[in-house]
Amino acid sequence: MPAIPSLGGLRGRGNGRSTRVEPPVPVPVSAYIVDCAVYVDGERLPGRWTHAEAIKEVRRRRDGFVWIGLHEPDQQQIQGIAEVYGLHELAVEDAVQAHQRPKLERYDDTLFMVLKTVRYVEHESPTTANEIVESGELMAFLGLDFIITVRHGAHSGLARLRRELDEDPERLVNGPAAVLHAITDLIVDQYLEVTSSIEEDIDEMEARVFAPRSTVSAEQIYLMKREVLELRRAVLPLVTPVRRLAEGFTRLVPDEVRSYFRDVDDHLTTVSERVGNFDELLTTLVNATVAKITLQQNSDMRKITSWAAMITVPTMIAGIYGMNFDYMPELRWQFGYPAVLVLILGICLLLYRIFRKNNWL
Repeated sequence: MPAIPSLGGLRGRGNGRSTRVEPPVPVPVSAYIVDCAVYVDGERLPGRWTHAEAIKEVRRRRDGFVWIGLHEPDQQQIQGIAEVYGLHELAVEDAVQAHQRPKLERYDDTLFMVLKTVRYVEHESPTTANEIVESGELMAFLGLDFIITVRHGAHSGLARLRRELDEDPERLVNGPAAVLHAITDLIVDQYLEVTSSIEEDIDEMEARVFAPRSTVSAEQIYLMKREVLELRRAVLPLVTPVRRLAEGFTRLVPDEVRSYFRDVDDHLTTVSERVGNFDELLTTLVNATVAKITLQQNSDMRKITSWAAMITVPTMIAGIYGMNFDYMPELRWQFGYPAVLVLILGICLLLYRIFRKNNWL
């Protein structure tokens, strides 16, 4: 990719000679800086930039903005960028430590936004999966002429989004706020995709729960409920920040971009309603599963009790005639033994019919 002139590349002091432009020395991108780009009129300027050179170029032109992408930087790595761009130390600390709730904070002329990324983990069946939703984090620092994204996790989709935006300059004409909108819209679309997949899993689990001989346990439903709770922690806290951006919370988001945030807010509301419905449905499935298990146990106990009652009859009669008394009725009777067998069999058949009639067997 061809390089563009650096700030010190122009030489000549009006001596009649033509100026000579020297391209900047390519700067290697470090492991934690995924990309650093300068955009003017929506177009990405060619060349590779350091974070300091990029913001100097933008402010020299008094036009455009810088987009820096970071991946899991530590405190020392992000400190230089924070000093050049004037990032607040509390926001920088949150960006490094991660594990933050979705939120939107304003520090002087900079916005700090935290979003949760989610990914649906493919699996054969929701009743055998150990994990269904995988989450990560994405932080964004938004200024008048820059946006810095800090990613934690490996499934944000920012690389693909940057390529799409590079190919569509009209979306970037509105500055860094347009990038923030594109990121938020991408993440909310991921929420919609994940909720659609989870909905299919819940439908399958519901069908299995109410099947005659289901194998779904309450533990499996609790696992699904836990995954939905993880999704809920990503979605619900984000509703207020997105709504504030749509309602004109800051001048860093122009009116042209604010209207697009309203569309994101509508989609996020749809997602939050779905997640709430999932939680209620899973609670119902848990109760149904527990009730079904209780009914099955009661049925098993009735069967055990019925067979025990029938076994008691011959045991009782045999116990009575096994007491070895000399004077007991029918001990010397020729038909005593077959009569006792017939009596035992008759009583057992009678009990069997009674239990069958009452659905105990």
